[in-house]
Amino acid sequence: MDTLKLDERIVEYAVYGGAVLGGGGGGWIEEGLRIGKLALEVGQPKLVSVESFADDDLFVTVAVVGAPAAPNKYVKPVHYVKALELVSSMTGKGVRALHTNENGGETTINGWFQSALSGVPVVDFACNGRAHPTGTMGSMNLTELPDYVSHQAAVGGRGEHYIEVGISGSLDHAASLVRKASVEAGGIVAVARNPVTAAYARANGAPGAISRAIAVGEAMLAHQGEAAIAAVATELGGKVIAAGEVTECQLETSGGFDAGLVRITDSGRAYEMTFWNEYMSLELDGERLATFPDLIMTLDMDTGRPVITAAVAQGQRLAVLVVPKEKLLLSTTMFNTKLLQPIEQIIHKPILSYL
Repeated sequence: MDTLKLDERIVEYAVYGGAVLGGGGGGWIEEGLRIGKLALEVGQPKLVSVESFADDDLFVTVAVVGAPAAPNKYVKPVHYVKALELVSSMTGKGVRALHTNENGGETTINGWFQSALSGVPVVDFACNGRAHPTGTMGSMNLTELPDYVSHQAAVGGRGEHYIEVGISGSLDHAASLVRKASVEAGGIVAVARNPVTAAYARANGAPGAISRAIAVGEAMLAHQGEAAIAAVATELGGKVIAAGEVTECQLETSGGFDAGLVRITDSGRAYEMTFWNEYMSLELDGERLATFPDLIMTLDMDTGRPVITAAVAQGQRLAVLVVPKEKLLLSTTMFNTKLLQPIEQIIHKPILSYL
């Protein structure tokens, strides 16, 4: 693929496939469909292969940052465009392509609306081929460059909670301030950040991540129910570990994140999953079965469609899909123990010892 013309069919594939690769996070399917179809109404976004760009061409990440379950969240398409305009003015150099920070129901189509309005293409690339909770996990290991100056712009909220901010500084500090801005804006902000060259992106991110999501969505939407779940497992090289009823679901939104646990009973056996936006661990009777960045995802047993952590409810019948990390398109950040270590304080379970 050099260039793929994006249409409504591709939007649906990308959103549903992206939701699976979101691993419980990555935003709401309904919002992804809405924004993707809106992009087609205002223009013609195109998806371009990462190999089509020169090494020194500049890429910019576009993303949504915050807690999907926040009750007062408010981000509109104009906010995405304003964030891109802000960060472009901060770089002093023309942006050649836009890309998402991660795969997810909303995040896979990050940049499509901005592309439709601006004419800047979307590149078939993500900072990470699966979703992740923190901004630094989507930074393509820029945290390891001592002199790197991060440029980030965040826009969101309404009324007295409207926020429009541009930040330049260390990556950790800028990401922390953007996360705080999401809280002040009601839960979520549209973000454009971290300009890098195409060469750096190829070496540290996930080339082909968007076409991977499209392939997963196409496999899923050709079927319903258990057949759809089986098709996704085959496409990704994963396995359904459990299928049963949600007997417990705990979720708390704090500091711009959703965190909690889900218990599913299958044939009398209780499977427990923790999550920090995305599912972090899967256990049975204390035995660890999967650990982030392995992909752990819940799908509705009746429809075969993805169910993100913010939408899980007691009494649902869900299947638990696991795809080993070795079969995913992952950023170099997924092997950076410094960036993964904070997960342990949130879920109160070991992560690093399972990597």
